[in-house]
Amino acid sequence: MSDYLVRGLGLNDEIRILAVDTTETINEAVRRHGAYPTAAAALGRTMTASVLMGAMLKNEEKVTTTIEGGGPIGAIVTDSDAKGHVRGYLGNPQVHFDLNESGKLDVRRAVGTDGYLRVVKDIGLKEHFTGSTEIVSGEIGEDFAYYFYTSEQVPSIVGLGVLVNPDNTIKASGGFIIQVLPGASEETFEFLDEISKEMTPVSKQIDDGLSPREIINAAIGEKNWRELSEMPVSFECNCSKDRFLNAISALDPAEIMTMIKEDGGAEADCHFCRKKVWIEEEELKELITH
Repeated sequence: MSDYLVRGLGLNDEIRILAVDTTETINEAVRRHGAYPTAAAALGRTMTASVLMGAMLKNEEKVTTTIEGGGPIGAIVTDSDAKGHVRGYLGNPQVHFDLNESGKLDVRRAVGTDGYLRVVKDIGLKEHFTGSTEIVSGEIGEDFAYYFYTSEQVPSIVGLGVLVNPDNTIKASGGFIIQVLPGASEETFEFLDEISKEMTPVSKQIDDGLSPREIINAAIGEKNWRELSEMPVSFECNCSKDRFLNAISALDPAEIMTMIKEDGGAEADCHFCRKKVWIEEEELKELITH
């Protein structure tokens, strides 16, 4: 089945909970970028978190996340929207390390722990909402939980997981967010604190065949929540030749003339989807004359 996300409210509507299977989506991103296992896990976790954040938005709103932890994979950048579309890239996809002491992919080492997580939300206003927090873990899930608590003042449990096959394809990927809503009781906080200690890694749950609904059931109990909606999730890039031309038009005319003289045109490469587009010499000349 294709990837999808489920939204719900639970514990007497005192929490918001979202869960998503992103296996096919992350597989597509990893294939496009040729990412090695450790880098693939870092990109997959970040894109999954971005999908979950996008699902909290409305209409044409969008969110961009950037993780820059000082590690060898460089920056991880993702875009997502309120319709389940997501894309992402990282500075160096060809990063892989031996498993860490827990027997898992060493995402912390790849990401680094000296840097920031930045979130920019385009919610249709003149000024975008921007929040930034320091990297506290490098494991990404904890970093997003810290961001929600520190920057948006929303206590959150964030679970993100990616399992990578020996051939670098994605075996399982997904995640969930549980957020405490204003006015929640002390009992709700205590309940969440207790279950957070016993949760099975979300990637294992998806690998075991659990759906997003079953992940929520496993987290807080089937009778403790109600579903609000379901949404398909997919890798989608909105790059186009027009966007590339618009970007080139912002360059100094002398730079554009250099492209014409030296290369007879220009090749544009999208960071997000790796699509290459050739811009003809005549198209570049039009940018200068307009």
